[in-house]
Amino acid sequence: MAILGIDLGTTNSLAAVWKDGRSQLIPNAYGETLTPSAVSIDEDGTVLVGAPARERLVSHPERSATAFKRSMGTDRVFTLAGREYSPEELSALVLRQLKQDAEAFLGEPVTEAVVSVPAYFNHAQRAATKRAGQLAGLTVERLINEPSAAALACYDPEKGDAAFLVYDFGGGTLDVSVVDCFENVVNILAVSGDNALGGNDFDAAIAHMYCQKNGIDYQALQPRQRAILLRQAEQCKQTLTQAPVAMMVLELEGLKGSMALTGQMLIQQAQTLFSRMRTPLLRALKDSGLSPSELQAVVPVGGSCKMPVVRQYLNHLLGQKLANPGSPDTVVALGAGMYAAMKERRTEVKELVLTDICPFTLGVGVYNPADEDNLLMSPIIERNSALPTSKVERYYTTSEGQTRLRIQVFQGEEMYCRENQKLGELDLPVPAAPAGKEGADVRFTYDINGILEVEATSLTTGRTISTVLVGQGSGLTEEQARRRLKELEGLKIHPRDQQENRLLLAKGERLWQEALGEERQIIGQAVQLFGEALASQENGRILRARARIKDLLDRLEAGLSLEGLDFSGFDDPDDEPDEDEDETL
Repeated sequence: MAILGIDLGTTNSLAAVWKDGRSQLIPNAYGETLTPSAVSIDEDGTVLVGAPARERLVSHPERSATAFKRSMGTDRVFTLAGREYSPEELSALVLRQLKQDAEAFLGEPVTEAVVSVPAYFNHAQRAATKRAGQLAGLTVERLINEPSAAALACYDPEKGDAAFLVYDFGGGTLDVSVVDCFENVVNILAVSGDNALGGNDFDAAIAHMYCQKNGIDYQALQPRQRAILLRQAEQCKQTLTQAPVAMMVLELEGLKGSMALTGQMLIQQAQTLFSRMRTPLLRALKDSGLSPSELQAVVPVGGSCKMPVVRQYLNHLLGQKLANPGSPDTVVALGAGMYAAMKERRTEVKELVLTDICPFTLGVGVYNPADEDNLLMSPIIERNSALPTSKVERYYTTSEGQTRLRIQVFQGEEMYCRENQKLGELDLPVPAAPAGKEGADVRFTYDINGILEVEATSLTTGRTISTVLVGQGSGLTEEQARRRLKELEGLKIHPRDQQENRLLLAKGERLWQEALGEERQIIGQAVQLFGEALASQENGRILRARARIKDLLDRLEAGLSLEGLDFSGFDDPDDEPDEDEDETL
């Protein structure tokens, strides 16, 4: 039974499946691959999804909704025909439609899917996406970050090692990922983004400009009037992708007006939006440790990247021409289809490895001497840590005679915990003692499915308590999550002690003993650099180093020449292990 790859978008959604040795888009009932992410309730109670619902956004705004993806993981409700719907319920209706279209296309039932999400979606938003899948009758065990899916779709192993940036700019969200590809490994180095920035915001900017030029009070418009105005603004924006000037002419229930729009005018009107586009791009580059000149390509993804002003802006910021990945609208879905094939262990992609990272920092709240009621964020797993991962930090009591350590778990990048998202908490009993004399090791273990295990061990008694945070509505019970985490116990073993790594080190030592002269020197250098990569405990760095030393040792055993071998990438001077952290592991 096939596993679907689904791009659940703000504006449009798509599904793909691995068929005939490649990822293929699935057409809907209208023969189109793009299904508008819109829902409407007809007068007789019939639920409309896709193109018919999108048309009714103007004619029946009180019965229709779109862009609900932006509200995933929140308590916002959408009222359609007098009934309230959560963002998950509306998303489930779109997913159900994609499921039905796929079953018609394949001629068989579909029960499982891989769904793409913005890389910057937090714990609650990811859980809500899984819950939407459940409501649609789909098992969604895996979520894939949208730029990671795009990276998969764009990776060409025949072009060799490459580092590139994926700029995924859709209707409602922006994601930026820096990707390093080598030896059939697609390694995500860093991600950043803005979950409230997309092409819809440019539509709103154009609509506001039109109102300003024609003396219309935007805030006073009725829902139907506003829907018409935004639709016209969107069409005007789309015209600008093909022509230097776009005309917007509108008779809005007695209010007449017109506006000629150029790209330069849009740039002036949307300066704030362009500024917001810049911030995640610079953060992703900084976190990756790469400069624009070190990128082999910049890959624009998402419908909003069709806008010439967006492409010009990226050219300006990065100083290089953008790659052409095909249709920006479909790249993520095709990549999700490839990831589904990898999960199915299809022969064509069985050698392909995708590493992903944690987009947000995970940590605990610690005592703030300047403000006792305002906890400070103490990171344990930093953003952009390769997944799966396991890290430990040590914490001590802060008051005399303290008998419990309250461990509150947070997600986010803010200094103060109250500005981050709280995920859960646990209490660890400790013996009464003077402040700072008792403590605990707190370990976070985080997997690629977004399951977080928090484990606290008293330094004095050795007592351990733990909890598993899977996110509300993830579809997994705590016991199921614990079983999953049992499979990840190896993460709590230092990388140098893992079997595959120990084997390579042992083989390197043996071949060093057998070698002489320059060959011995090369082996010694490689073993040393591999050891340094293992000491860093950074998965991406270890993967690269392991691929290089394995190639070297395989060549030696096969009696092949070492001439031309590249040893760069074994070590990264900017990625040194933290000495304090190493002491606590």
